[in-house]
Amino acid sequence: MGSQNAAFFDYKSAKVFVSGHRGLVGSAIVRKLTQLGFTNLILRTHTELDLTRQSDVEAFFASTKPEFVIVAAAKVGGIHANNTYPADFIAINLQIQTNVIDSAYRNGAKKLLFLGSSCIYPKFAPQPIPEDALLTGPLEPTNEWYAIAKIAGIKMCQAYRIQHKWDAISGMPTNLYGPNDNFHPENSHVLPALMRRFHEAKVNGAKEVVVWGTGSPLREFLHVDDLADAVVFMMEKYSGVEHLNVGSGKEVTIKELAESMKEVVGFEGDLVWDSTKPDGTPRKLMDSSKLAALGWTPKVSLKDGLVDTYKWYLENVKQ
Repeated sequence: MGSQNAAFFDYKSAKVFVSGHRGLVGSAIVRKLTQLGFTNLILRTHTELDLTRQSDVEAFFASTKPEFVIVAAAKVGGIHANNTYPADFIAINLQIQTNVIDSAYRNGAKKLLFLGSSCIYPKFAPQPIPEDALLTGPLEPTNEWYAIAKIAGIKMCQAYRIQHKWDAISGMPTNLYGPNDNFHPENSHVLPALMRRFHEAKVNGAKEVVVWGTGSPLREFLHVDDLADAVVFMMEKYSGVEHLNVGSGKEVTIKELAESMKEVVGFEGDLVWDSTKPDGTPRKLMDSSKLAALGWTPKVSLKDGLVDTYKWYLENVKQ
């Protein structure tokens, strides 16, 4: 199997397996590929195919023989979930990615893209975080189980590329949001959690919404449609051993995020900061200059993205 980059756009009738197609990331990739005219997407729900079962995954690949594989399936969650279910976060993610990457290779897939997360980087990585910060220091303890699994996925893609000359690549997105996000009160990330809280406060006629911390930490957010665009771009243009960061390159304070969210949701009450509560990491920004140098840039502004996400929330989630 050559490591020559198979021109992805020449294969619109090729079999493309998108794992995790019902999740935030997978669903956006499916929307994008469909929009671009890919006609042969292979999709399986968890009920139809349990990716943690090696024999099931091997049988699936042997019978379907996908030519391109995008690994968007993962067990994800916020700090609470990571602290509560560390065994699930390491075992399930290691199982999924190991089964999919190995079976894709064995069954002759032309190219595979593995998706991770910015939490792979050390807790005290330089800001903005370059790709080579990987494995230079201890991880953030609250999600190290998930991070270790994702690091193993990157290294597995690199190892298969080195040993088998197989075109496996990795992309590491920053904080993502958008349609199909998880808005669960306990297990969601900061942006969907804020959206839900402002929406419920509006509906219940609450006078105020209390948010933890001072609002000063800086965070980077990328709309999931931009990530899907980057995924297609990397499938077409990138073939290298190094993982690539995928970020918006734009930082926003939690305070600015909350104020934008308040406006988008239309909550009329007060926004109150509980500075007795922890702020978390002061800054977390990815250095996405390598991907930018290849020619990819994000298109969705945070404001437009929030409007789009809230529209989806109103149609699909609100109680």
